[in-house]
Amino acid sequence: MIEFRGVSKQFFDGTRAVEDFSLVIPAHKTTVFVGSSGCGKTTLLRMINRMVDPTSGVIAIDGEDIAATSAVQLRRGIGYVMQNSGLLPHLTVEDNIATVPVLQGVKKTQARARARELMVTVGLDQQMARRYPSQLSGGQQQRVGVARGLAADPNILLMDEPFGAVDPIVRADLQQELIRLQVEIGKTIVFVTHDIEEAFLLGDQVVILQVGAHIAQVGSPSEIIEAPASEFVASFIGAQRGARALHLKQTPRGTVVVDGQGRTQGALIAEGEPG
Repeated sequence: MIEFRGVSKQFFDGTRAVEDFSLVIPAHKTTVFVGSSGCGKTTLLRMINRMVDPTSGVIAIDGEDIAATSAVQLRRGIGYVMQNSGLLPHLTVEDNIATVPVLQGVKKTQARARARELMVTVGLDQQMARRYPSQLSGGQQQRVGVARGLAADPNILLMDEPFGAVDPIVRADLQQELIRLQVEIGKTIVFVTHDIEEAFLLGDQVVILQVGAHIAQVGSPSEIIEAPASEFVASFIGAQRGARALHLKQTPRGTVVVDGQGRTQGALIAEGEPG
């Protein structure tokens, strides 16, 4: 469990990125921070592994104040996946994945073997192990980034808009892969995005933020959709525009469910038909 207790962050230029933020992030679930650019969501994420230290307040992991832990030691025990993958261009795929275990003292041969296992886990062909990042597609690089984040078998995985730089088709594929992985591995995932659709798809707990990391609403996707806490939330999730209003539509292939923007959300299956 990760807990923020009255956390604030003011940068040297006077910008108050986070103001008196308190939240409990449950273990083995995916919590998504979502909001517009500049609302403080990435700052919150980076405070968990001490890439940014709070000006005031406490961040605790399983009840222990992380300020009492070496930042280097803390980071080696927390997976981190960023936008554009952040791979080291001079290292092969398997050596990129093996980086943290090797730093932790694992023998390189053992770390590489683990890297190849993780390649399978994230849907990469092991034949790519000796390739370099420049020889991979954007989606493949992001999968390597996820594998690297998991290489030290961390309890916590931080993901900072990891799918924002790939095209929509690859992004949808990576989102489904993350959902599958979370069912399989059950990590405590903290995910940052500006896309509310992505937040609702991936999050067990969704935290909608306003400027200063003020919480506009926190809850499950269903709770937020069914009962927006304010006009801001309703507008942010598209409720005021009718974007989430569902209705039935007849098509030559049967009845489908479409949203307020005419996008198909599912199909009705007659009783007795295979699901």
